[in-house]
Amino acid sequence: MENSPKKIRLATIWLDGCSGCHMSILDMDEKLIEIAQYVDVVYSPYVDAKEFPSDVDLTIVEGALSTDHDIAMIKKIRENSKLILALGDCAITGNISAMKNLFGSDGVLQKGYFDLADINESNAYPSKIVPKLLDKVLPLHEVVKVDYFLPGCPAPYNAIYEMLKALIEGREINIYEYTRFGK
Repeated sequence: MENSPKKIRLATIWLDGCSGCHMSILDMDEKLIEIAQYVDVVYSPYVDAKEFPSDVDLTIVEGALSTDHDIAMIKKIRENSKLILALGDCAITGNISAMKNLFGSDGVLQKGYFDLADINESNAYPSKIVPKLLDKVLPLHEVVKVDYFLPGCPAPYNAIYEMLKALIEGREINIYEYTRFGK
């Protein structure tokens, strides 16, 4: 064990997205055991960490940026991560989340919390528990430097596996052999 290489400190997070890309990570099945030999998952929906840690080697980010909380979180991730991988079309382009941009925040809040709501006894927007929406949904690279992009909706499990394996081995990969936008 003393001669074992240092494990990569890995974090994952989903912001404004459907979690489909995180489901694809789980779809790697037995390949997760292989990857686990090389990484320590230090922050993720899969583990019970409350605060984003410092000195993370790689953070995989799923989802777009749509709230003030998302902006603060992605800046904290950038400050504490050597590498960021934008996972999935939402992280790279805004994708489905960015459809809000066609109607604006006020239009989306009106439709979601008043026009289509069955229950809203206070007749008010729940501003104390819902983060403030940005005027426009943004892809990650418009706010922070992103080191790698892995498209897909959701990103296919084999593309995630091949990308992680390449990063672990320190080699380049042509990810478009495994996925593309909308795949």
